[in-house]
Amino acid sequence: MCLCAERVYVERRIFGAFVEELRQKAEHLHSGWPTDERTDLGPLISAQHREKVLSYLRLAREEGATLITGGGVPKFGDDRDHGFYVQPTIYTGLPESARCVKEEIFGPVCHVAPFDAEEEAVAMANDTQYGLAASIWTSDLKRGHRVAQQMNVGITWVNCWFLRDLRTPFGGVGLSGIGREGGMHSLNFYSELNNICIRL
Repeated sequence: MCLCAERVYVERRIFGAFVEELRQKAEHLHSGWPTDERTDLGPLISAQHREKVLSYLRLAREEGATLITGGGVPKFGDDRDHGFYVQPTIYTGLPESARCVKEEIFGPVCHVAPFDAEEEAVAMANDTQYGLAASIWTSDLKRGHRVAQQMNVGITWVNCWFLRDLRTPFGGVGLSGIGREGGMHSLNFYSELNNICIRL
């Protein structure tokens, strides 16, 4: 989905432990039928979409990524093999200039990179043409407020994700779109206003 994080920045002192925890979580995700209550991850929408995602995973290897987990197509031994599933994939080690960091993949994929200073994390997060959403996780709420105000995105979550009152504005910046929907903003977003000008 469009709000999932493809770029994850982690303070260097916990980077190794974080990557290992994330690997374990990813490997325990259940890829299944949409009707199965155990399903954490469903298929992509089409064969073309899956091929696009897999092409980025091949590109990541060419660009020098270190694969942590995933990177391929799961085998189920049942009718799910006719679906367009991709393994949850985590990789590290790419420079910020890599295509697999700069471009949107829209698959169950993320690149994890370390940072040393808050300013560095903000700069890396904002160094993109896109800007739909960001999520900041911190034990320092003042830092959460400070960093959130510097994010060049439409919505920033602090210590949460995908939490939203539908009456609040929603939309992106840059190539992630223009305009806002949600609450009163939706009236204009979903309306075709008619301007009638009469000379008296």
